Amino acid sequence: MANYPTPHINASPEDFGKTVLMPGDPLRSKFIAENFLEDARLVNNVRGVHGYTGLYKGVKVSVMASGMGIPSIGIYSYELFNFFGVENILRIGSAGAMQENIRIRDIVIGQGACTNSDFVSQYGISGNFCPIGNYELLTLAAAACEKVGARYHVGNLLSSDTFYSDDTAANAAWMKMGVMAVEMEAAGLYMNAARAGKRALAICTISDHLLTGEVTTAEERQNSFTQMMEASLDVAVEAEKL
Repeated sequence: MANYPTPHINASPEDFGKTVLMPGDPLRSKFIAENFLEDARLVNNVRGVHGYTGLYKGVKVSVMASGMGIPSIGIYSYELFNFFGVENILRIGSAGAMQENIRIRDIVIGQGACTNSDFVSQYGISGNFCPIGNYELLTLAAAACEKVGARYHVGNLLSSDTFYSDDTAANAAWMKMGVMAVEMEAAGLYMNAARAGKRALAICTISDHLLTGEVTTAEERQNSFTQMMEASLDVAVEAEKL
């Protein structure tokens, strides 16, 4: 019996490309579809989570929002990997810089994703599991950033379960360990990819800086992070060969 449509994705496997770009914001997926994809069509809109499929440089590519947090991306990425035949998911989102050498609008590529989430406990692992991005996608992403002239960094992200926290000193511990930036989804995505035997990578643009206090607006985050979008779409084209 088919496992689709699911409670969260009203589509069929043929509606998706091999690679799905996943911004957190549904309006960002709409922006990418309208500005970068040819012949884009809406393939999912359950709960207002826009999913589109179209062509980029002749390759079938999909873009669908993940919502905010590990539980949300955990649901969507699980269904895409396990029910809809998707092989690669690229999280493209915003992150808060945690190091002085990283600037607003720089790109950070998650070689690994630390987390304060308990998402891993479901797997019954007796020890620590290190969520890491796929190496093939990572090398493609670094090359794509070079191609579009983006300033980028590769290393550890922090996938936090809390945006507002009573523990005001928590970030300092991650900073001293060299964690580049904080976001809220990558670790869950990486764990789902590992469990499904698929590939995943987080490519994020710095939207605010925890040390300097610099910020970008919601509209800027939605519409202006085009280097990240272009680089990720180039990765999707090259990933077709994997």
